[in-house]
Amino acid sequence: MKRILFPTDFSEVANNAFVHALQFANAVEGELVLLHSYDLLPMDDQFFPENFAAVYDTIEFSNFELFKEEIPKLRKIMEENGLENIPINHRLMEGNLAVNIQKCIVEENIDYLIMGTTSATDWETLFSGSNSGAVVKGLKVPMLCIPLDIKYKKMKTIGFVTNYRPEDKAVLHKILALTKRIDAKVKCLYIGHGTAGHTQVEVDRWEAEFKTEPVQFSGIRSEAIKQVTLDFIKTENIDVLAVLTYKTTDFEGQFVANYSKNKAADIPVPLLVFHA
Repeated sequence: MKRILFPTDFSEVANNAFVHALQFANAVEGELVLLHSYDLLPMDDQFFPENFAAVYDTIEFSNFELFKEEIPKLRKIMEENGLENIPINHRLMEGNLAVNIQKCIVEENIDYLIMGTTSATDWETLFSGSNSGAVVKGLKVPMLCIPLDIKYKKMKTIGFVTNYRPEDKAVLHKILALTKRIDAKVKCLYIGHGTAGHTQVEVDRWEAEFKTEPVQFSGIRSEAIKQVTLDFIKTENIDVLAVLTYKTTDFEGQFVANYSKNKAADIPVPLLVFHA
């Protein structure tokens, strides 16, 4: 059974992502680990010697009470979607979200991470725009990112932007393993730009290796990486876009880094992120 980590702050965006997480768990016959992470107020006990511990205890208790209050609401969402039988375990952890995500992945033997975000700051953290992002950058599991208010849609077609590198091939194998669980197909897109390129021999090798798999390959030369990708999503009816992130790639710089800054209508699908 696949184990799926779902961090939540119980916001509207998180609750929307919760529906995606439930449906994904149902499709892969998995279970959810629901994580609520919170930060304690930065205080120095030398200035609050008498009530220091009491203040911290109050904050911890408040988060515990919030956790208890929100669980029935999540249960209602499960019932409304007919998914009340999805197994769920709960984790309430104090500390940095990125660090707690890493801990949970190891301690809970997580296979996938699913979460929604609302701000550019959140996305920059996840995609390496900050020190804490460097922690998440080392994730060994795929992360399904649910932007803004995008509603759940069944995964029938997964798009994958590739550069025909060995790392890309390894990720494609992982994507195909997922498609076999959820009865989906893959459409790969190569965007040639600048001096970057590949040989037709390499393309032929890929097509030969994956000829028995539910995958199609296409390519185009263009400097408008983001627009070509958005057109690909629309014309090929892509439900989820899979990407392999690197420290410095044109795709990540033009598309991924600005993901949360666009309207939901501009980028109408979740991202399935694999970290290099």
